[in-house]
Amino acid sequence: MHTDLDTLATALYVKIDDALKEAPQLCRWRPPVGIAPRLTDAELLTLAVMQALLGSTSEARWLRYAHKQLRHLFPYLPGQAGYNKRLRAAVAQVKYFIRALAVDTDYWTDDLWIADSTPVECGRSRQTVKRSALAGWAGYGYCAAHSRSFWGCACTWSVPCTACRSPLR
Repeated sequence: MHTDLDTLATALYVKIDDALKEAPQLCRWRPPVGIAPRLTDAELLTLAVMQALLGSTSEARWLRYAHKQLRHLFPYLPGQAGYNKRLRAAVAQVKYFIRALAVDTDYWTDDLWIADSTPVECGRSRQTVKRSALAGWAGYGYCAAHSRSFWGCACTWSVPCTACRSPLR
């Protein structure tokens, strides 16, 4: 049992459920007669937003993890096909709630967003390292993408938030 994960799931569920009750236009249309889904829209969106926040890119892996770690929070967890089908139908809701959570953070009004960081190799030989003017800036590191060690600097790119927060996006 992960108390921090339980707290995150509970807070997300409460926020999403309250938002769905306050704004009925966010709810997906359902016929008045028929079989009610065993997983509510608020529970589905909570699972989807948690999957995005925790960086899980594989639905199969996420559902296995949810079955092991989150079973006590959700009375019913669908299989991969059911989750995928419902999630694809609710993609607009998922986007809305991820954006709503981003707007609630302090980072939303920050002047800069860090977009990427990549190592820049400055030299390979020991002689180059000894005579380089980058001695105070560069250092030894390992680049997992290239599977080798290097001597260099980390180049970090930042983007202004005004471009990221455009209402057209």
